[in-house]
Amino acid sequence: MSLNSLYKKGELLFSCLTIITVSILLSSCSPVGLVVGAGASLMTASQTEKGLKVSAKDLQIKAEINHNLFQKDHELFGAVKVSVDNGKVLITGSVPNPQDRIEISRLSWKVGGVREVINEVQVTNKASFTNRAKDLLINKSLQTQLLLDQSINFINFSVDTVNGVVYIFGIARDQEEINRVIKHARNINYVENIINYMSLGNQ
Repeated sequence: MSLNSLYKKGELLFSCLTIITVSILLSSCSPVGLVVGAGASLMTASQTEKGLKVSAKDLQIKAEINHNLFQKDHELFGAVKVSVDNGKVLITGSVPNPQDRIEISRLSWKVGGVREVINEVQVTNKASFTNRAKDLLINKSLQTQLLLDQSINFINFSVDTVNGVVYIFGIARDQEEINRVIKHARNINYVENIINYMSLGNQ
């Protein structure tokens, strides 16, 4: 057997072990939960086009986000569901106030390997209709401007607005890109403040 074949088999084995390890961390503590969780993850990974290596990375991202949520607030951890596909994170669930929703995005972007965060968490304690309408207008306006700006990689950023305060998350290629995103936000009506959670990709 060639050295290249041995290397490939070793790499595959490492990916399998990684998936099993992460699955155990995410599963319930019962023996049945551990076995079923690991087995199901391996079957799912083998059946998807992205393959074992990418599946293992997605499981690692999911585990780290869940860990961050659990460390921050046990109730916050229990209120949402995290899904990851090729580094794209989808978060669903419901929380009592808008600040919890903001915190979920912040904690998700802290994890290495995250390419996009789609925060679909619903807020049960709604603000006034007028404030919600203004926040929605700010979000859509800023997202449109970022999409149209060819100097900005739109997919690397997510935006959320609560009572006129704009929260911007994501990973920028350089400081110039961060400055351009903030400049767009400042030029939008009804924006009262901008909270920058962006970071540089090389950090």
